[in-house]
Amino acid sequence: MTVNSEFAYKPKEYEAEKASNGYLMSLIALMVGMPFPIINLLATIIFYLGNRKGTYFIRWHCTQTLVSQFTLLIVNGIGFSWTMSIVFGDNIISNRYVAYIITIFLFNLSEFIVTIAAAIKTRKGQHMEWWFWGPLTNMICKA
Repeated sequence: MTVNSEFAYKPKEYEAEKASNGYLMSLIALMVGMPFPIINLLATIIFYLGNRKGTYFIRWHCTQTLVSQFTLLIVNGIGFSWTMSIVFGDNIISNRYVAYIITIFLFNLSEFIVTIAAAIKTRKGQHMEWWFWGPLTNMICKA
């Protein structure tokens, strides 16, 4: 996660608040829909759709949140389906499964921490680019 000093635009108060709320929405949805990975993505999509015609600062941060939540859906969905196949199917707990669950936990924990930091920084009007999703968001979201 980096603060992008090249992003010279200073957002207005309402822009910083809406951009920050995009990150907070993903955290709230995570807490509500913890066992079902799709809940978090759906909440973020709804928030994105409500703000897609906002200023570039708002759109950019809502897009970054959406792209990160899509990635989390894939990673968590694989873990969820693997767990369900163990609980209700014939699969057993293997070293691969344990390693994947530990990786998912660390991935989600780091995303949770970065999301909180991004919500705080964007609320202060600072532009935050995440190491993987920032460049991807730049390709998706045009000024």
